[in-house]
Amino acid sequence: MTDPTRLTAAETAEKVASGELTAVAVTEAHLARIDAVDEKVHAFLHVDREGALAQARAVDEKRARGEKLGPLAGVPLALKDIFTTEGIPTTVGSKILEGWIPPYDATVTQRLKGADVIILGKTNMDEFAMGSSTENSAYGPTGNPWELTRIPGGSGGGSSAALASYQAPLAIGTDTGGSIRQPAAVTGTVGVKPTYGGVSRFGMVAFSSSLDQGGPCARTVLDAALLHEVIAGHDPLDSTSIDAPVPPVVEAARNGDVKGMRIGVVKEFGGEGYQAGVMQRFNESVELLRELGADVVEISCPSFDKALAAYYLIAPSECSSNLARFDAMRYGLRVGDDGTRSAEDVTALTRAAGFGPEVKRRIMLGTYALSSGYYDAYYGSAQKVRTLITRDFARAFEQVDVLISPTTPTTAFPIGERADDPMAMYLADLCTIPANLAGNAAMSLPCGLAPEDGLPVGLQIIAPALADDRLYRVGAAVEAAFTARWGHPLLEEAPSL
Repeated sequence: MTDPTRLTAAETAEKVASGELTAVAVTEAHLARIDAVDEKVHAFLHVDREGALAQARAVDEKRARGEKLGPLAGVPLALKDIFTTEGIPTTVGSKILEGWIPPYDATVTQRLKGADVIILGKTNMDEFAMGSSTENSAYGPTGNPWELTRIPGGSGGGSSAALASYQAPLAIGTDTGGSIRQPAAVTGTVGVKPTYGGVSRFGMVAFSSSLDQGGPCARTVLDAALLHEVIAGHDPLDSTSIDAPVPPVVEAARNGDVKGMRIGVVKEFGGEGYQAGVMQRFNESVELLRELGADVVEISCPSFDKALAAYYLIAPSECSSNLARFDAMRYGLRVGDDGTRSAEDVTALTRAAGFGPEVKRRIMLGTYALSSGYYDAYYGSAQKVRTLITRDFARAFEQVDVLISPTTPTTAFPIGERADDPMAMYLADLCTIPANLAGNAAMSLPCGLAPEDGLPVGLQIIAPALADDRLYRVGAAVEAAFTARWGHPLLEEAPSL
């Protein structure tokens, strides 16, 4: 009998709907897999065993009554611990929210439950989504299932590791500067950053409000599209939510074809600092797209070279404002409240104890950039660069339908290698940041293994805002061609497990 943990989400949903598998059996299989491997991987911060089984029983009861099931009913999912979940902890990977039980669900959580997706639990992440490796979690690092001594990407490394280790067929991540796509690249999975505003941010703990975007993570392009369709759409509770129809992502994923498409290779994403094996696999992807009938040309976006610097002024500035709410007065950790200290002293002591080094670094940087006398020189200038990047994208999309690049300059690096070098760590998001600054849609999908280390390489696809379906059209075509020629990187169990 087929192991339910090895099925795609689409296959699982089909078998549950037909009665070949029960949702309870599927959920129990994934919970058993978590029990077997997560002690080594540490993908989950909290496993909601009782809640998941209760959801699964409800799905089976619906089917028994003859009710119509949604396209992902009965499929298990790992939820990044940045989305509020009524009745179970939401920590955002931080000690400052350790043990906090939200009284409400995020919109994404509500939509998952409404679609009868089974939420297995909450996944590990860099604290407040600040990081590129999931080493900044207050609860310890997550390992990459391909090689447990290496990082699974960040900040959503728990979600990507859960997929790559077959603990869940679906996951949800968030992408502020690449935190869905970068983990997908280094774990051989698929991750999508929808158009900014395409998925509600209500109930998603804020890091940088003009950049944060939730999105789907999966092992195949079609699975990502099915999940995208469940969580996307207008939400009146989110003032940045786009009131527009969800692009036809599932149709695009089922009918991937790049014949006649114009595809631009970003000139600025390559050269010095890029691992040879990453560029080799990327160049093979370019040739594959040509073979599939696409017109591939080089496109220059000169302002992209300034994206990293602009991002690391804008994101910390917004985080210094957003994290001011963690003041020990309303919820979460409280330190030093012995009746002798002022509210200001308690707040200072709580933040000192509750925030980790990377969060403190970004709060201090952002507060400085927003301070009187420095606002125009730093934050204001960064916003001007953001405008230039948006214009570069606009000019590029006048010439091509999508842009492509490597997702990350290197494969997964060893845990601890860049811990004392923040700048080296930040460079992991070099290729992903521009799409966040402009609000465009972007995807990472596997394009093989680097020959020098046998680790996954990601291909990034970037589409204009509200053209998310183009990601799935190109992604599905590439995935099908790669699988036919070389096999899917996750058809075999990752070596470490």
